[in-house]
Amino acid sequence: MEFKKNTVCQVEIEDIGESGEGIGKVEGYTLFIKDAVIGDVVVAKIMKAKKHYAYARLERVITPSPFRVVPRCSFYRQCGGCQLQALSYEKQLEFKQNKVRNNLIRIGGLTSEAVDKAMEPAVGMDEPFFYRNKAQFPFGVDKEGKTVTGFYAGRTHSIIANTDCALGAAENKIILEKILAYMKEEGIAAYNEKSHQGLIRHVLIRKGFATGQLMVCLVINGKRLPEEKRLIEALCRIPGMSSISISTNQEKTNIIMGKEIRLLYGKEQIEDTIGGLTFQISPLSFYQVNPVQTEKIYAKALEYAALTGRETVWDLYCGIGTISLFLAGKARQVYGVEIIPEAIADAKKNAAYNGIANVDFFVGKAEEILPEKYAKEGIYADVIVVDPPRKGCDEACLCTMVKMEPKRIVYVSCNSATLARDVKYLREQGYEMERVGVFDNFPNTGHVECVIMMQYCGKEKKK
Repeated sequence: MEFKKNTVCQVEIEDIGESGEGIGKVEGYTLFIKDAVIGDVVVAKIMKAKKHYAYARLERVITPSPFRVVPRCSFYRQCGGCQLQALSYEKQLEFKQNKVRNNLIRIGGLTSEAVDKAMEPAVGMDEPFFYRNKAQFPFGVDKEGKTVTGFYAGRTHSIIANTDCALGAAENKIILEKILAYMKEEGIAAYNEKSHQGLIRHVLIRKGFATGQLMVCLVINGKRLPEEKRLIEALCRIPGMSSISISTNQEKTNIIMGKEIRLLYGKEQIEDTIGGLTFQISPLSFYQVNPVQTEKIYAKALEYAALTGRETVWDLYCGIGTISLFLAGKARQVYGVEIIPEAIADAKKNAAYNGIANVDFFVGKAEEILPEKYAKEGIYADVIVVDPPRKGCDEACLCTMVKMEPKRIVYVSCNSATLARDVKYLREQGYEMERVGVFDNFPNTGHVECVIMMQYCGKEKKK
């Protein structure tokens, strides 16, 4: 068989790729097929052919996999946000456990025996839907010129009209429909990326799951909304509405939020509670989107830190201080570092709000703050906790961590590939991976969160 664009072939799905795509082989030639489930027999059309593999589109399922389920959302294939929604939840957890395991072996250079000894069973959710406490919805027009909102189709800026995402809070649908009705009544146009015309670009919705408080922030291509009071009155009929604001973004950019935020109603922040601590969240705050799983992750990070009350702990990439405040209850002193000034301002407010005094926060790069504090003030680290973005830790940050020689490093990660890369570096510097926890923070998607604990074994034990 000749494998080129538009070639149609039948294939059995034998594995799942990094992003949840089905993988099968025809005559030794590998096909990556989005929306195919392990165990399916499918007909697929090749869309992009390479020498040894191709990306193909699922045309139809001939024999469904025993692990295939009926997706809750009718838009899941178009949207691309829920890559695994057609796969049973039990199989999703197995996939994510294997994803972390394989990256630690393949990229991290660990043996399968070492990884299997360290890994704990993946922690899933009782309800793997309606777990997101934050969502950002773009506004636009459909082919008939009707104003719509929803999510972008995968790898495009074409909006799929859907106000009822199965991953978000139930209130999202009510809020979006009230905004659409207001736009229709007032003749307000949605933003057009090409012409840079139209007013409403996006809406950010947050919910405090523990408090029930709701936040709405409309991102607009202007300074004001027509008849603002009418929109405020409509949104305030929704139970829990606590904050309504607008963010001005008049730039030709793909960045969603603008720099200027004006409060229309209520408070500038809403509150949410995790593990007995209360956090104040603004439109720009970084805050974990799945509070149910976040509490489990932070509890595991605290367990791995093994604090006795005598330790000095550094929390790198600390954000608004969520992990720092968890650690402070068990440590002598906690220091948080974050490069974003607004996040540190939130962290300090959250510490004061919760009456926690044994924590200090610094704005800057970890690789600059840590050496300075060590050299000038003699501040060392018994334990370092790090929760970097998807790209992982900067090498300079890792180098600084190693120089501090903490007894333990607890690494929280949303990208097991970059985690494994950093694990390899740390192992080369005298640390060994002792424990691994896998958490499904993002059910029905290909993403997974994990926590590892690395113990210092001494430079003479480098491998």
